[in-house]
Amino acid sequence: MTDTLELDALWEEFHRVVNMTSQELAAWLKTRYAGEETEPLPEHPGSPTGQHVLAILQKRRTDLTDDDVRIMYKVVDTVTARRDPENEPEADSTHRRHQLMTLGHDPLKPS
Repeated sequence: MTDTLELDALWEEFHRVVNMTSQELAAWLKTRYAGEETEPLPEHPGSPTGQHVLAILQKRRTDLTDDDVRIMYKVVDTVTARRDPENEPEADSTHRRHQLMTLGHDPLKPS
C-alpha cells in the first residue's frame, strides 16, 4: 500500500476529479447501460471501472484496498488526460462527456 502522505494526496485528487456524487454516478450508470443487451446484471450496471469508482465513493479512506488505490490512480490519470478545461463549459462532444461521466467526472458540472 502507498504511504500516508501519498494516499492523502491521491484521495484529495480523486475526489477533485470525480465530481459526481455516488447517487449521481449510480443513476448515470443505470441510465447509460440500460437495455436488453447491455445490462447483464441490473443491480450492478456499468463498466467494472465505473462500479469500482462508485464503491470507492462509498468508502472511508481507511477502508481502501490496494485495488482501490490502483483504480483511483487510473481514474485520476484518465480524467486528467481527457479533460479539456478550456472547452468544458461548451463540451460539444457528447461521447467524450459520457465517457468521463462513466468514471464519475461530469465536465459540465461546476467545479
